[in-house]
Parts: sequence; structure tokens; C-alpha cells
Amino acid sequence: MVHGYERAYRMAGHGPALLFLHGIGDDSSTWLDLLTSLADDFTVIAPDLLGHGFSAKPRADYSVAAYACGMRDLLTTLDIDRVTVVGHSLGGGVAMQFAYQFPERCERLVLVGSGGVGASVHPLLRLAAAPGAGLLLPLLGTPPALPVLRKLAETLRISDDLDYVVARYLRLVEPDTRSAFLRTLRSVVDWRGQVVNMLDRCYLTQGIPTLLVWGTEDRVVPSGHALRAHRAMPGSRLVLFEGAGHFPHRSAPKEFLEILREFLAETPPAAYDRARWGELLRAGGPEEPVPAESPDVPAVSSGT
Repeated sequence: MVHGYERAYRMAGHGPALLFLHGIGDDSSTWLDLLTSLADDFTVIAPDLLGHGFSAKPRADYSVAAYACGMRDLLTTLDIDRVTVVGHSLGGGVAMQFAYQFPERCERLVLVGSGGVGASVHPLLRLAAAPGAGLLLPLLGTPPALPVLRKLAETLRISDDLDYVVARYLRLVEPDTRSAFLRTLRSVVDWRGQVVNMLDRCYLTQGIPTLLVWGTEDRVVPSGHALRAHRAMPGSRLVLFEGAGHFPHRSAPKEFLEILREFLAETPPAAYDRARWGELLRAGGPEEPVPAESPDVPAVSSGT
């Protein structure tokens, strides 16, 4: 219980702490294979964000800032001080917000098909955020809607995770789940695209080891966002999964695990320096302008 609301989470293992944050409409089960593989060497924590999975779904604040505060409070109740944060999609936006609000608690950032680094997003998400969309979402649970959902998954280039995605859309027939989904979506997306943009604060990741992982065929959050974020985050690493869509950690779990382990082994945890943080804020941006050209980026075959 945190602030009177039930918070579901998965936790296992021992060693340095890794916090895994899922995307909108998803839950902690998206990380299960990774959690199992990493638990021998790390303490792994994967919550169901408020309004998702088995966590409570109240009428509440579903902004990325509120989610970041919720993660701080959950970690405090678990007596965990510092973590490497791995975030997918919406969870990536929450991870960045967590690092921005609580830099002293963030050791590393791993952003997977992350929101919050550009305006563009799939038109269907913009449509879902529009007024009146909530009246149509209950129809997703009817038999005629299933072929439409499958076509939607193909359009989003997530056919490899088709059954997984369809099962999550079907949850929207539940009133509380649907309400939480809409509140969350509308806090970050409107009819013009993503509302929350962290690019103006990405320079603050200096000193925080950051890994960006994207699928080249991501149609939910296009891979162009990855290049933009890579240029805006000093010292960040970017790996593109060739042929993968919005779920590279699911479509190529072995390759993703290998890259994640390598990143964790090769980068020391960030050491928060309040004086340096103040210098960065007073400077108001990076010392050097962000280059316009795209850097060389390693590509990984996803097997998709």
C-alpha cells in the first residue's frame, strides 16, 4: 500500500537494483524473461504502474511526474535507495522523469522505444486521446473487434507480439482499466502528438550512463526519436534492432539481454554531484550545440 493504493510489483534476486517500467496498457509481465535471467546477479523490481495490471486504478494523477514520484515512494517502502532504471515506451518517459526529479537515486538509464523525446506518435494513439474515444473502447471486447485488433497490430508492425498486444487491448473493456488508460494517455498525448517532451532537459543526463534501444520498424514511437535523443544525451549509447518493432525486448530477448548485461558491466553507476547539477542548470543547456548529422549506430539483428 502506497498512499492508500495497492501497488503490485515483482521482485527477486540480490545485488545492484534494476527497476523495470512497462509501457501504457501493459504490465510488469512484459519483463518476465529478463527478470528470470537477471535475478542471479541483480535485485530486479518490476511494478505494475498505477492504473495498470494488478495495481489500483483510482481517479488520480497519471502524469509522468506522478508516476516518477510513485516509483520513488515504492522504492523507499522497499528500502532501496539507488537503481538503474529500464523503461519501455511510457515507462521510458517515466524513467527520464525519475532521473530528472531524483538524480541522486538514478545510477543508469536504459530507454527502450521511449516516449518523451519527440512529438510524433502513431495516429491511432492520437485518435484514442481525442474526446469521445472512451465511448468506442468498450467495443474492443466484442467478437467483431478481434479481426480489427489483429489488423491494428499488423499496422503497428507488432505482429510478432500479436496475441500479447491483443490481450492487453481487451482489458480496456473493464471500466476502471479503461478510465486509467485514457487518463494516462491524455496526460502525454493529444490530437497533435506527444505533449511531454524531455529533449530540453536531456543535457542533464551528463554523467548518467544512458543506453537507448530501438526497433528500426517501430511505428508507435519512430526510430528517428532514438537518433534525436542520442544526439541530445551526451555520452549516450544507441543500439538499433534491425527489423524489430515497438517491443525489441520481446522480439529479441537474448540479444537484448546481452546488450543490457554488457552495458551494466561496462558502465560505473552515476555519482550525483549537486554542484555539477547546479552548473548544468545555470548553463541552461549543453555547452556544445547538438550536431545535425546522425552518428554511426550499431545495428543488431532481431531475428524478426
